[in-house]
Amino acid sequence: MSFSGKIKDELERVSGVPRHCQLAEMAAIYDFCGKHSEEEEGKMVISSENELAVRKYFTLLGKTFNMYKDYSENDPAYIKKGSYYILEIDDSKEAGEIRSAIRVTTDSMRSCCRRAYIRGAFLAAGSVSNPEKSYHLEIVCQDERQALFLAELLDSFEIEAKTVIRKKYHVLYVKDGTKIVETLNVMGAHVALMDFENMRILKEMRNSVNRKVNCETANIGKTVNAAQRQIEDIKQLMKTDAYRSLPPALKEMADLRVAYPEATLKELGELSTPAIGKSGVNHRLRKLSGMAEQQKGGEL
Repeated sequence: MSFSGKIKDELERVSGVPRHCQLAEMAAIYDFCGKHSEEEEGKMVISSENELAVRKYFTLLGKTFNMYKDYSENDPAYIKKGSYYILEIDDSKEAGEIRSAIRVTTDSMRSCCRRAYIRGAFLAAGSVSNPEKSYHLEIVCQDERQALFLAELLDSFEIEAKTVIRKKYHVLYVKDGTKIVETLNVMGAHVALMDFENMRILKEMRNSVNRKVNCETANIGKTVNAAQRQIEDIKQLMKTDAYRSLPPALKEMADLRVAYPEATLKELGELSTPAIGKSGVNHRLRKLSGMAEQQKGGEL
């Protein structure tokens, strides 16, 4: 099961909320999955590729209105292709009662109902990418009005969502990992939240280790290249009288560098007699390289 599937499975099982929150969640599912029958005025139809959204509406319908309507798969009257699940309220009076009860506005919604609406919207039209690969939560809205309404609800929880137009839809999305965690918390997907956090921590640890390894590899590469240049310079000096006339300290360092090509500056300092620090080693090697450059220029 995908990560989105696990979240929706958890959200479908969220229960024990007050009736006003159940109505808010029904409102969201209806806003994203609801249709008016063209053949029968007043008839309510809930249809979705996602069985969990239709099943949640079926459950809430029974709890809030004591109405138990069966839902079916692939009703040819309302779909042309794909696998859809259909729930119908044929009685126009019942449908009108439901529509009246689930009518919501941002001003009239309590904080708990805002959470419920966001939960229903995600259940109907949301998805989250695998956090091991990327951080991306989105809810596909039918139009700009719907996207703005949902963005306002998320903003009330200090979650900033952006919108992009994809074909005929307005897609609301969040890409910040921390804000995705907050969104999961708002919806009540606490198990998924912990899974997301665990995967995010592991991903960040791996990235941190990779950065350190890359940095150390780069540093090793620089050290090796520098040592190779130093050895080449010293060998150039060894071919001339300049090497034989070197002061004892410089001659010792030249011999140590050639004898221990993989040694670090610290290790070369410890091998010197007497031992010297890294800065002293670096100073002597620079002086040797400078002399080699002068020799190449014919100044020695």
